[in-house]
Amino acid sequence: MSTITGEAGAGSGAGAQAQTQAPTPAQRPRPATRHVLQGALAMSVLGASTAVSAHLTRYPVLGGQALRYTLAAAVFAVIVRRSGLPRIRPTAREWLQLSLLSATGLVLFNVFVLAALRHTDAATLGSVVACSPLVLAIAGPLVAKAGHGHRLRTGPAIGAAGLVVAGSAMVQGFGPGSAAGIVFAVLTLACEALFSLLAVPLLPKFGELRVSAYVTVIAVPTLLVAGLATDGTAMLRMPTLAETAALLYLALPLTVGAFLLWYRSLNGLGPQRAGLLIGTVPVAACAASAALGVGTPGIAQLAGVAVVVAGIVVGLAKS
Repeated sequence: MSTITGEAGAGSGAGAQAQTQAPTPAQRPRPATRHVLQGALAMSVLGASTAVSAHLTRYPVLGGQALRYTLAAAVFAVIVRRSGLPRIRPTAREWLQLSLLSATGLVLFNVFVLAALRHTDAATLGSVVACSPLVLAIAGPLVAKAGHGHRLRTGPAIGAAGLVVAGSAMVQGFGPGSAAGIVFAVLTLACEALFSLLAVPLLPKFGELRVSAYVTVIAVPTLLVAGLATDGTAMLRMPTLAETAALLYLALPLTVGAFLLWYRSLNGLGPQRAGLLIGTVPVAACAASAALGVGTPGIAQLAGVAVVVAGIVVGLAKS
């Protein structure tokens, strides 16, 4: 977490006047490299999870997610205890915000992903969800605080996000799908965007660790109740070795690691700039497939990667 602070002057009038003047384009703070790398790494971990999740297609979805978040919540509890952070009690409104963030970004996101894949293929779903940078570029100013170096000008932000979305679509491709599949894919996109947008006003007060821990803990009882209501006791079973490895990946590198990295990047860059880094997801998925020998990227995919990179670079340069 970082905040932008000005150096205190020695009380000179010139210094005081300089602090009240709006920064020129040359004086605007550039995005910190560490925040860019943190966001890109978080989205790369998410992109690689596509191949990992394929090993959980036969495991009860809600039960598997409950196991994943239970393990992650236990790890977060240990980290919070050892971090020595002071205790901060959320207000009633903040509890509501955290609950909405958990319900949409964690629980409903996974439910809608499953529903979408029943009616369309992964490429179409991925291409729709890849529109997240454009959603964050448009909606980001509504939640970002002014005067903290977090905002891009709307025009360049939307233009850069459009490049990232176009490149992501080239990498993902499109496949067959029904109207129901598209609807569920759009709902998945909405939940993906809310995972960031709802967190923006919470991060300055609570930080990435507390926000990640809160939403993960809240998700566990929600998933358990939903799983019992839909699958009964069949919601849980002993996972196979491959399923265990997949659940561990989703719980530790993805939930614990990527959540912390993404929220740290989001707090440092703001939703518009951080949103551009979501374009890393299909790029990482493409690279992981090639590395694992599952697929070889074609010319169109490589061109899409170049467009994604161009959109990210242009967007960050215009900040």
